Amino acid sequence: KTDNTHNLPSRTSSVPITTMSAEEVAKAFVQHFYQTFDGGVDALGGLFNDQSMLSFEGQQVQGSANIINKLKSVGQVKHSVKTTDIQPSSNPNAIVIFVTGAVQIGGDNPLHFCEFFHLVGTAPGQYYVHNDVFRLNYGL
Repeated sequence: KTDNTHNLPSRTSSVPITTMSAEEVAKAFVQHFYQTFDGGVDALGGLFNDQSMLSFEGQQVQGSANIINKLKSVGQVKHSVKTTDIQPSSNPNAIVIFVTGAVQIGGDNPLHFCEFFHLVGTAPGQYYVHNDVFRLNYGL
């Protein structure tokens, strides 16, 4: 059920933004995305659709099922978000988000990562992830 609260529903692509700014939507999305990812990737399926594209370390996959399968192949993860940058897109119903942080994969030492999301509105208060680009940041 979606209402006018600032909390993201746990198993739907709906982001209730009736009174939320783009920044509030993005912050709520980021919190929801990583908490859900860390708890069970399958629950992220509603955030993607057949047009969604994920680039994961240079490998591209398209469509919700393929994206979820790719994310599941990483194994158990724990994210720690450090920064979130938000901008409006050229489409007034879209938001771009850039996240940096650390991710622990399978209990190993944390690695730095960056991730870019392009959220596109499908209806008032509803967004899906159109683009998701993920990279680990290795020392230069």
